[in-house]
Amino acid sequence: MAGAELLVRAALRLAQRLHVRPLIIGLSLVAFGSTAPQLTVSLQAAYQGAPDVAVGSVIGSNIFNVLVILGLAALIIPLRVSRQLVRLDIPLMIAASGLVYGLSANGHLGRTEGALLLVGLAAYLATLWHQSRHYARTYPAPATVVASVGRFCSGTLLQVLAGLGLLSLAGHLLLEAAVEVATDLGLSERIIGLTVVAICTSLPELAAALIAALRGEREIAVGTVIGSNLFNLLAVLGLTALVTPEPLSISPNALAFDLPVMLGVAALSLPVFYSGYRITRAEGMVFLCLYLAYGLHVAAFTMGLPLAGRLERLMYYVLPVLAVVLLFTTVRAWRRQH
Repeated sequence: MAGAELLVRAALRLAQRLHVRPLIIGLSLVAFGSTAPQLTVSLQAAYQGAPDVAVGSVIGSNIFNVLVILGLAALIIPLRVSRQLVRLDIPLMIAASGLVYGLSANGHLGRTEGALLLVGLAAYLATLWHQSRHYARTYPAPATVVASVGRFCSGTLLQVLAGLGLLSLAGHLLLEAAVEVATDLGLSERIIGLTVVAICTSLPELAAALIAALRGEREIAVGTVIGSNLFNLLAVLGLTALVTPEPLSISPNALAFDLPVMLGVAALSLPVFYSGYRITRAEGMVFLCLYLAYGLHVAAFTMGLPLAGRLERLMYYVLPVLAVVLLFTTVRAWRRQH
């Protein structure tokens, strides 16, 4: 929490001094910094011959980020969503999720696929840079801000590094302990990656988003989650697949269940954000309930409990109703805007 507080405060001051929107800082600096533990874990897991942990942690982290982090932040304060996120960043997150799903269809991610993901990352960073330049031209900074940027940046960047360092250290300590406990319980690598590792590596994003929501900085809260998901898919999976000696193998269960769920969660966020450009407390509660159902299904399926089948049958009724409600609210929002 101390690291998140330092990071959010520094990010806000950096946005003011560099004269960029807080959303851009959340999508780039905060998102990239909070993704650092995920990158470290995925690289270590891949080099130690545990590709299910490397891939599963990214998939589980992306699901956790949208359903739990945004759900909890929306319970604190309803989140306003900017038009940029709905028109650009969320469609890019959906496209990146679909790209990873498509590249994984052959059962592995090799160096070619990793290079392709990194090219997508470069294109996304170039888009963010263009947006920041456009904002600076449209809304020029006051002369006092421009004059003080040089003196200001060194201290703020040190605060950013301190915040990221505390977040990474805390996440690393918790991750080691959680993985040891999960291993002692006899959980498989896939389940450890999807749950324990994914949640622990998402704690920096969780802390940063909740602190931002408590401070009323809704753009940073939402931007951190969307940016982190994009960095997870493009940077973490791309770099891991590129530098590891062997291609990352994708388990059949991940192809049949986990990757479609990740893509579905990414697609779900678009109509929710589009209807009113906000996430209400009720929608936040729905997100949390969906993650609870997903977590229970993963646990029940692993232990061979009949609860897994019951949850699947329940989802056959719940998901169509949810789809109809989202379609109705999306059409109503479109008519209101046009």
